[in-house]
Amino acid sequence: MIYTLMVVVFVLGYIAIALEHNIKIDKAASALVTGTLCWALYVIGAEGIIDFQSIPHWISDMFAEEKNITDQHEIVTHYVTEFQILEHLGEIASILFFLLGAMTIVELIDAHEGFAVITDRIKTTSRSKLLWIICILTFFFSAALDNLTTSIVMVSLLKKLIEDQKDRWLFAGMVVIAANAGGAWSPIGDVTTTMLWIGGQITAGAVVTQLIFPSLIALLVPLLVLTPRMKGNVTRPRKAEGKEHYINPTTEKERNIVFAVGVAGLLFVPVFKTYTHLPPFMGMMMSLGILWSITEIMHRSKNRETKSKLSVIGVLRKVDTASVLFFLGILLAVASLQSAGQLGALANTLDTSIGTSTENGVYSVGIIIGLLSAIVDNVPLVAASMGMYNIDPTLGGLFATDGLFWEFLAYCAGTGGSALIIGSAAGVAVMGLENISFGWYLRRISLLAIIGYFAGAGAYILQYTLLH
Repeated sequence: MIYTLMVVVFVLGYIAIALEHNIKIDKAASALVTGTLCWALYVIGAEGIIDFQSIPHWISDMFAEEKNITDQHEIVTHYVTEFQILEHLGEIASILFFLLGAMTIVELIDAHEGFAVITDRIKTTSRSKLLWIICILTFFFSAALDNLTTSIVMVSLLKKLIEDQKDRWLFAGMVVIAANAGGAWSPIGDVTTTMLWIGGQITAGAVVTQLIFPSLIALLVPLLVLTPRMKGNVTRPRKAEGKEHYINPTTEKERNIVFAVGVAGLLFVPVFKTYTHLPPFMGMMMSLGILWSITEIMHRSKNRETKSKLSVIGVLRKVDTASVLFFLGILLAVASLQSAGQLGALANTLDTSIGTSTENGVYSVGIIIGLLSAIVDNVPLVAASMGMYNIDPTLGGLFATDGLFWEFLAYCAGTGGSALIIGSAAGVAVMGLENISFGWYLRRISLLAIIGYFAGAGAYILQYTLLH
């Protein structure tokens, strides 16, 4: 009963997350309630879910010696609360600290107007040329930063470049596709790719070399389809700057330094992990600490009010904490189903109905997961997949580190969410910033995203076939 009820709570939580704009409850709240409820139910019904014989003997012996606990029910309860949940919490915390560090660095660059280094160089008003420039910039920015942050930056840029709202919506829709495609081939570009990288399923070098081509195809195909319709020029809004812009503004030298150090710090993270084997969040914290120190030294002679706006302490107020809490809640929920065994049962069902022991089976499962990520968030889908399948060097290397399953999953989960505007963090951010309706995106962008998704999947399959 409890075993099934956990799945019901999880599904209801998913629905609440997908319908957050309809029910007027932020998805972070729904995710936190879902995650804590799933673990509460698991603890309550743990004795009927966990096979007591599967608990390592050293754990039960330790409880008996240190806490004088010999009752089977108490041993199972303590096993869940003191071992399973804390084990998962360590993995979740590494992802959350990584995200927090990355978001803070990007907000610090933005506070210094660092992105003006790029945006001030865009002069064209041609719709087609501007579309290509925006999408290519988004694609590579997303790989270096992350798709969520890049989409926010690019939408802010679009408001400075395009006055007409309908024009901006079309560009913003393509930004979603470009951001998700760009994030898929970088270990720091998308939360799901980061999760697979941190989990050891993929390595930084392999994901870049194997996924950049299919990810680029997933963007270029929609661009080629849309370009013939992008005729004429856009109208730029009049540039209006408030008086605060002229009060102790950042200098060009400061903007360049913060932009260069910030981006270099983000790119340094995979290198740091490769050579030290420490978790990626350690490299991110080091980069944040260095940039923090530089900005403190840079602004130490300025007045307190100006300095506070340009410091890490000041920009932390602008970091999207709700997104961090959302990831915490949903990852906790998935971890409960992994510990209780529902994800293992789902893996067996997929193996029975589709099969993942062959390349064709892996392709089918990956494409299904990618399309599902357009309906629900891709973070729990990838977390569920990581819980369902272990890293296994056998089976022809399909599930080995950098194996076919994990690479194809990274592509599909990263790009499949573009099919619907609620299917990715980038889409949800753009939806909120530009007030794009679900129906408008479905009519104008979804088909382009789906065409690109399947084109990229086909490119990966062709590439894998030729190389193997």
